[in-house]
Amino acid sequence: MRPELLAPAGSPEALRAAAEGGAGAVYLGWGAFNARRGAQNFSQEEFAQAVAWCHVRGVRVFLTLNILLSDRELPEALETARTASRLGVDAVLVQDWGLFDLLRRTLPDLPLHASTQMSVFTSGGACEIAADGCERVVLARECSKEETAAICKNCPAQVEAFVHGALCMCYSGQCAMSALIGGRSGNRGRCAQPCRLPYGVNGAAKNQRPLSLKDSCLADHLGEMAEMGVACLKIEGRMKSPGYVSAVTNVYARLLEEGRRPTAQEREVLERAFSRSGFTDAYWGGTKGPEMLGFRPENAEAAPAVEAPRREEGRVPVRFTCRVEAGKPCLLTAEDPEGRAVTVSGPLPEAARNRALTPEDLAARLSKTGGTPYRCARADAYADPGLSLSAAAVNALRREALEALSAARSQPPKRREHFPLPPLPEQDCSQEEPRFTVSVLTAAQLTGGVLDLRPARVYLPLELLANVPSLPETEAEYCAILPRVWRDRDEDLLRRWLDKARTLGASGLLLGNLGHFPLARDGGWRLYGDYGLNVFNSRSLDYLRKKGLESACLSFELRFSQIRDMKKLLPAEAIVYGRLPLMITENCLIQNSAGCRCDRPNFLNDRTGAAFPLLPAFGHRTEVQNSRPLYLADRPYWRQLGLCYARLRFTTESPEDCARLCRAYQEGAPAAGEFTRGLYQRGVE
Repeated sequence: MRPELLAPAGSPEALRAAAEGGAGAVYLGWGAFNARRGAQNFSQEEFAQAVAWCHVRGVRVFLTLNILLSDRELPEALETARTASRLGVDAVLVQDWGLFDLLRRTLPDLPLHASTQMSVFTSGGACEIAADGCERVVLARECSKEETAAICKNCPAQVEAFVHGALCMCYSGQCAMSALIGGRSGNRGRCAQPCRLPYGVNGAAKNQRPLSLKDSCLADHLGEMAEMGVACLKIEGRMKSPGYVSAVTNVYARLLEEGRRPTAQEREVLERAFSRSGFTDAYWGGTKGPEMLGFRPENAEAAPAVEAPRREEGRVPVRFTCRVEAGKPCLLTAEDPEGRAVTVSGPLPEAARNRALTPEDLAARLSKTGGTPYRCARADAYADPGLSLSAAAVNALRREALEALSAARSQPPKRREHFPLPPLPEQDCSQEEPRFTVSVLTAAQLTGGVLDLRPARVYLPLELLANVPSLPETEAEYCAILPRVWRDRDEDLLRRWLDKARTLGASGLLLGNLGHFPLARDGGWRLYGDYGLNVFNSRSLDYLRKKGLESACLSFELRFSQIRDMKKLLPAEAIVYGRLPLMITENCLIQNSAGCRCDRPNFLNDRTGAAFPLLPAFGHRTEVQNSRPLYLADRPYWRQLGLCYARLRFTTESPEDCARLCRAYQEGAPAAGEFTRGLYQRGVE
């Protein structure tokens, strides 16, 4: 079955370019809650018109509500989805767990798609969100051909994959670089794209772009994607011009219709529309490396704002059936491919004075549908002999029938609504003062000085637990941190490591991805949520509580006041010390820039002189840390927010520094050296 082609519509003009260029569906933003808040987007009136206009033309419309939402924003976001549903939107893309849960409960017939911001890259993660009621899963851009095929095979939900457009260096939904450096959150639709700026690695010249990837182009792989069962091919670009949307959509529509690869001329069209030093298909091929890097000069010409050419094959095929009988009003029925049929009547035919109307004449007149979204696929005409009907009457009949058919095609479906909002549970897990937890990166950091803090929990990477002979005795609960990024093929190894962790005395697991749930569930572990789950509101806590978590770490993009006002339906944790993670990347930034030297300190250097530590992550990936650690020991307000746990996150600190910092938090000592207060007070856009 041919996959659906999904094109971006950042404006009404881009929407028209996408639809007339051959897209089977478009995705667009309306309101304040979408991941491209810098695009022109749509007003409510424009959105209503867009849905009707697209549905007449057989184009589906998906609304993007794919950002993290605060408690105060959830009701408005839900009302946006409710209005969109009433207008007939075909699906809503969601990132936030709380909104997802609310939509499933209040608008059960509205199809939901898991945004790529949910960071789904395993079969387990895809099946988990499908079991919760998601119709389609948008996979991480980093998934290879083999990984995508496995998810298509294993997941009952539809699978959507990006085929063209910009690549972020960080996994979508896991990037905090824009937020922590400039206060503009990618998780809130305000990414400032710091990855496109110049940097150096390990003191090298700071005019390189080690975080800027070429745009993806999978035009050569559409056939294999269709064969493996990818349901939808997505073009990125809601910030792009209508000219870009027109050019790219036209090429991909032709390739899908004709079942072939692009010609040299079509490749040139794609590259002229927009590229960063060319294109890459490395992730799809299961490779990575510095050849994926690319950037676009500031003086590069933008794609011309051209009018999308009208594509005859993109018009809706209609079957006409017309009867012209003596003494009866003429009747015309128009039927679309989905079986919708409308019938309209016209004037009584007159007796022919000269040439009588023939069925062939009538069929020829009906087939003239130029200037409409329709084309005549078949015209069955019946005319009694000796009758006459003017061309104007036939034209009016055809026009009235197509208008009635358009009204039928744009009629919103009837969907159930369960309002008012379901109440949150009454339970309150808040505490007067939080207990400390500690996460370490190395065994050497776990000193007596750290354990003297009497932490409630000690978090250690699962990879570390797999390679240490024993752990110090402590009253703290040992918990394994599951890798933030992995693949289906890694899960047997991870299960063996979990068995080893249990023998060392670990009893808890820290989950940072939806795919961790099926990996960890039913193993007798106590399950806790990590920051990678992006918990931003009370409803998200409720959703994760129902999935079996016993506590959850809140997003460090929240303000203190938002944490304070959040209903603690689970014991809540916040990071109060440490270098906060800015990115996790499929590419090893160290390998790309300096060769394999992951066994020693490595840094990303920006133009201001800031040095961001680069830490190796599971699977030869890289986690970029903030240049300055978060320090709040002398700002005790975090103790008064109802948190159950306050985490000290040790990464690059020496064992002596870890012990010193634990004492500092016990004593409320003032900060020394360079540090940051994070986003807890200033918040993010």
